[in-house]
Amino acid sequence: MKKTASLLAALALALPLTAALAQEADLRKTLGQRLPSLSNIDEVSKTPMQGVYEIRVGNDILYADAKGDFVLQGNLIDTRARKNLTEERIEKLTAIQFDALPLKNAIKQVRGKGERKVAIFEDPNCHYCHKLEHEIADLDNVTIYTFLIPILGQGSVEKAKNIWCAKDPLKTWHAWMQKQVEPAAAECDQAAITANLEFARANRITGTPTIVFANGARVPGAIPGSRMDEMLNAAK
Repeated sequence: MKKTASLLAALALALPLTAALAQEADLRKTLGQRLPSLSNIDEVSKTPMQGVYEIRVGNDILYADAKGDFVLQGNLIDTRARKNLTEERIEKLTAIQFDALPLKNAIKQVRGKGERKVAIFEDPNCHYCHKLEHEIADLDNVTIYTFLIPILGQGSVEKAKNIWCAKDPLKTWHAWMQKQVEPAAAECDQAAITANLEFARANRITGTPTIVFANGARVPGAIPGSRMDEMLNAAK
């Protein structure tokens, strides 16, 4: 009797899982057949909203009904908890472990005690990168790692090379970003810049600036200095 009861209990637990797997398989098949762009779905999962499933393709999030007859793109908001569930999910998907950053390939700057840490992926010809540099000019007690990723054309490639190869890369970087002083021509091994571009590609960093905090949170685009200060404190 005990064996029978155990078997029935195991079956009772297995049935919902089997049904869920079958539902996921059907949804993948239907969406893949109807929408070629969804032929390679990375993940299907239930959302807190009844009858709605999250469809993840890379870091892109869509939502579909159980039959795959309808697909939505947008933010799913939990009104009771006042949370943007889509935004939270994307933050988790795009998070970068700070320890995984190739810090040796960055221009390092320590201000004050340097207790707070942040990494910024920047292109020397990026307008918003210049804006960000001015916004964070007065931040203190922070260590800033600047990763050069010249993605805006050959002019950016040349400037990044001249900055990285300068006798004092940090001073040269600030002179250009804050005062528009053109970096002098310089030559050296540019393996670090190549590695930065490869890292950016692997982690889908497609725009500059992209900010990575010590807790893994990633923010695309320039933010006010006050907001940077808040997020540095939160990450610490």
